[in-house]
Amino acid sequence: MARALDYLYILATVLFTVYGQLILKWRIEQLGPLPASGMAKIKFLVLLPFDPAIFSGFAAAYLASLTWMAAMSKFELSHAYPFMSLNFVIVILFSGWLFHEPISAQKIFGIGMIVVGTIVAARG
Repeated sequence: MARALDYLYILATVLFTVYGQLILKWRIEQLGPLPASGMAKIKFLVLLPFDPAIFSGFAAAYLASLTWMAAMSKFELSHAYPFMSLNFVIVILFSGWLFHEPISAQKIFGIGMIVVGTIVAARG
């Protein structure tokens, strides 16, 4: 049972990472594209971290790094790291659902390959 609970560190890392990516995309879409001019571009980028939602994305990335360090204390890197590929799977699925981004047959095939690869690598 204790070993199964250790996987919660990996799961938390994946979930924090996915949250960070999705929240950043959502908020950036609301704020609009990067301005073209130099000073406007710099102002836009400097102010982004002060947006509460974007800040929460950065906080999630920090929490992901902490849970990853905890996972590293419990697993070999070669065992734990393949699970990080699930970030791609979850982000693609949620991007299609939340942002209406297209999910092509190629992406579905790729997602399937990632899941199979993760299973093979994690067992190996």
